[in-house]
Amino acid sequence: MDVRTFWLAGRPATGASELTVTNPHTGKVVGAYSVPTDAQVEEAVAAAAAVAKEAAALPIHVRAEALAHVSRRLAERAEEIAQLITAENGKPLTWARGEVGRAVSTFRFAAEETRRYSGTAMRLDTEPAAAGRLAYVTRVPYGPVLAITPFNFPLNLVAHKVAPAIAVGAPVIVKPAPATPLSSLLLGEILAETALPAGMFSVLPVENERASALVEDPRLPVVSFTGSGPVGYAIMDSVPRKHVVLELGGNAAAVVLADADLDWAASRVALFSNYQAGQSCIAVQRVIVEEAVAEAFTAKLLDAVGTLVTGDPYDDKTQVGPLVSEAAAERVQEWIDEAVAGGAKVLAGGTREGATAAPTVLAEVPHDAKVWCEEVFGPVLAVQVVPSADAAFAAVNDSKYGLQAGIFTRSLDLAFRANRELEVGGLVIGDVPSYRADQMPYGGVKESGVGREGVGSAMEDLTYAKTMVLTGLAL
Repeated sequence: MDVRTFWLAGRPATGASELTVTNPHTGKVVGAYSVPTDAQVEEAVAAAAAVAKEAAALPIHVRAEALAHVSRRLAERAEEIAQLITAENGKPLTWARGEVGRAVSTFRFAAEETRRYSGTAMRLDTEPAAAGRLAYVTRVPYGPVLAITPFNFPLNLVAHKVAPAIAVGAPVIVKPAPATPLSSLLLGEILAETALPAGMFSVLPVENERASALVEDPRLPVVSFTGSGPVGYAIMDSVPRKHVVLELGGNAAAVVLADADLDWAASRVALFSNYQAGQSCIAVQRVIVEEAVAEAFTAKLLDAVGTLVTGDPYDDKTQVGPLVSEAAAERVQEWIDEAVAGGAKVLAGGTREGATAAPTVLAEVPHDAKVWCEEVFGPVLAVQVVPSADAAFAAVNDSKYGLQAGIFTRSLDLAFRANRELEVGGLVIGDVPSYRADQMPYGGVKESGVGREGVGSAMEDLTYAKTMVLTGLAL
């Protein structure tokens, strides 16, 4: 078996040890990769620090063309990369192909944003004391970025950290999830084809326990992390003087109000409570239904869940594949069993085979059960019936998380009211909360994180404003 190299300051490298990657569906080894030594990690960090000034001064056309090249090459190799994502992550090919397509767009958006990334001028002579003065405001990268990425989108969530960093001229070190490093290593291969200077990027597949040294290294002033809340906040607490960006997930709610199109709502909730095997920060975990339509909606929901195809992720017809590991599926099953022991009723699913958890629908779930109040990160949906829109909005907000929500309604008044009242970072009207456009601001409030992804928003997050005032001008 070929052993994939990692990327050290823009060049391929091998370490002293190797690790393997297994497919969650088959349990078979699908790849191996070399692991950097401590000395090689130090070399990568030193190179990022050394190139930081050169990176910040790179002409816009160099950054933009590098990003455009990555977008083109991802498109050219799309099927190969989708197969790789399915191999290491287990997600069905239909979702893997969608992820590659989104990564193509993410790098294209970044190339476009880079070409628009210029300073702004501001006349200051609005007051007599500032006559002849003009402010020129630019944005400057804080410095090298440590990007810690999760397993559930092993290409596109890496893209959402790498592309904005390159766009603003910041070196980036990627620390991918140990379960799914192969996609990011392939991305490193494509980045190495560009004219970016040595040291501009590294992809270091180190074990999680070695990440703390990178987090604490003062030469990496920015830490961008996507993953679980406890880990994210532990990172923030450990480096209070660093600029930390966190995307931490949630327990996304879809609200079905009495005026909703029930067929559409049921089909969308069924699919997007189970897509990626529920391993998405914005997969539908809670569906809150107005009492007047609860019986009809629940029947349609169960019919829709029953039509989902679960099985081999390499089959084009498969919609629901395995979780990332059998251990993850075991945890999901434990949470279901805990809810049932507390009084919840299983309307569908509730079983597990290996790493695959059956699409599960629960009713009458206690609100202190983990499947309701925590992030289940599995194909589990809890149904709550409420008497009114008031109660529905209160139920959405009754969570420590606040990433995104979806509202099924035809009422423009209710849509704008939801936008005013719901404590979330994003709201989707007429659909599930599981929608994300890669150019839009994306992130949450409360314990769902700090900062925003989305190419333009992330570029803002990785930089600070710098103001130069010109004087003595005849404006």
